[in-house]
Amino acid sequence: MRLTHFTDYALRVLIFLGTRGRADRLSTIGDIAAAYGISENHLMKVVHHVARQGYVETTRGKGGGMRLARAPDTINIGEVVRGAEDDFDLVERFRQDNGRCPIAPACALNRTLMRARDAFFEVLNGQTLADVLESGKAISGLFLSAGKPYEGSG
Repeated sequence: MRLTHFTDYALRVLIFLGTRGRADRLSTIGDIAAAYGISENHLMKVVHHVARQGYVETTRGKGGGMRLARAPDTINIGEVVRGAEDDFDLVERFRQDNGRCPIAPACALNRTLMRARDAFFEVLNGQTLADVLESGKAISGLFLSAGKPYEGSG
C-alpha cells in the first residue's frame, strides 16, 4: 500500500503545527513549506483539507495563519489517513465489480489482503498526533528554514 503525497503532507502539516506548542502562535503555509522544503502550492490544498476536517484552525488577513484546532491527543492518525485518501483497494479485485479477476469471489488471497489492510489501519487507529509528537524537540530541531534549523517551541 502506498499513501499519496497529499496524505503525507497532511500528516506533516499536523506534525509541524503540533511541534509549535503554544496555541496563540500561528504558522503560515510559507513556514511549513520552508521547514519541509516543499511547494507552497501543494500545501494550500492540503491545509484547506485539514481545516475542513476540523484538525486545523485558520485565520485570514495580516498576521493570520493556522494552528491546531484540537489537542494532539484527540487527533487520530487512522482518521487523518482515511480522510485524506480516496482509495484503499490494494488490488483491483477489491473493487465492487472484482475488477478483471474471474476467481476473486472464491480466492483466499482476497481475505489475506483485506486482513493486511485492516491490520494497517488497526495500527494507525491506535496512534494519535500526541504519540507521533513524543520526540517533539528532536523533530523541530530537524526542520529546515532558510537553511537553518527551525526554532520551534516543541
